[in-house]
Amino acid sequence: MKILLDENLDWRLRQDLPGHTVESVPLIGWAGLKNGVLLIRAQERFDVLLTMASNMAHQQNLARFRVAVIALQARSDRLADTRPLMPKVLAVLPSLQPGTLTLLS
Repeated sequence: MKILLDENLDWRLRQDLPGHTVESVPLIGWAGLKNGVLLIRAQERFDVLLTMASNMAHQQNLARFRVAVIALQARSDRLADTRPLMPKVLAVLPSLQPGTLTLLS
């Protein structure tokens, strides 16, 4: 699966998602894009957008995008707080559907 880490997540989370192609918004030059533009671009190259922006579902009509969104609900976006959620991310990946939001805490 092709996964895009939003700019609010540490790129080192790639190591915790073995067996998947994982890129980071800043590393591919998309830092600063608004959520709508990010989703438009992401749907062309990725299956999943992994973010901390749980309010994205209220800001965007996710059903119109061909990318699934996983929003992490952790104490902070620090690696120490988000890394423990990666096993949950791996567990839900096979069941994700494009245009949906999955909240993980």
